[in-house]
Amino acid sequence: MNTLVIWAHPRSESYSHALLQCSVAALRRAGHQVEVIDLYATGFQPAMADAEWLAYRQFRPEPDALTLGHIEQVRRAEQLVFVYPTWWFGLPAILKGWLERTMVPGLAFDFNASGQIRGNLGSLRRIVGVATYGSAPWYVHLIGDAGRRTLTRCLRISSPKPWRVRVSWLALYRLDTATAETRSAFLAHVDQVLSAPPATRLTWFHSRLRRLRRLSRPSHRRRPPEAGPPAFPLADLELDSIDLRVGPGESS
Repeated sequence: MNTLVIWAHPRSESYSHALLQCSVAALRRAGHQVEVIDLYATGFQPAMADAEWLAYRQFRPEPDALTLGHIEQVRRAEQLVFVYPTWWFGLPAILKGWLERTMVPGLAFDFNASGQIRGNLGSLRRIVGVATYGSAPWYVHLIGDAGRRTLTRCLRISSPKPWRVRVSWLALYRLDTATAETRSAFLAHVDQVLSAPPATRLTWFHSRLRRLRRLSRPSHRRRPPEAGPPAFPLADLELDSIDLRVGPGESS
């Protein structure tokens, strides 16, 4: 699938950058055609100018050349992958601004005669989130996980057939206190999920059926889970400059 990866972090020495490298490598091994938008490196400006806002209100968006290029990449994409840290319990400001300036009326969506949103991203088939959190999962879910909701619910309706858009969410919680082993294991998990062949509806149904059958067995008859893949080869990611130990600010 044509895949667009959007990364929102300013530092190439961060753990988030390791997740970006891992994601791109895994997607390419799975046979996807991958493009990457590094929001900070491109100098993307997340705030709308006054003229741009007025054009937005009149349903005549006037994006600048950089934003228009991003819009064309989104239109071609069958798969959108977002790699980002959770800051202030939501999306980084640059990523939120990117959504506001690229997912605009007349381009990402329109309104029908009843005033309801009609998505224009006809190519979109899958949305993937690779996100890190400083908090525990129960607390993230308690406060609503605004970033995940934005990407998996709001963005989904930009497809004319949102029920056809599959969602995969890969999350590492408690990053502030995560050990190097935990971070390495999450990299391996991201690699395993994104390097797998795209699932069809039939394979998805079969996987759910196998799970239901396994759970319906008496506990003494359940087979032990199969051994997982070997440890992810971190050396292949050229992570010499990235410290996988816990350090201040690494929730980013």
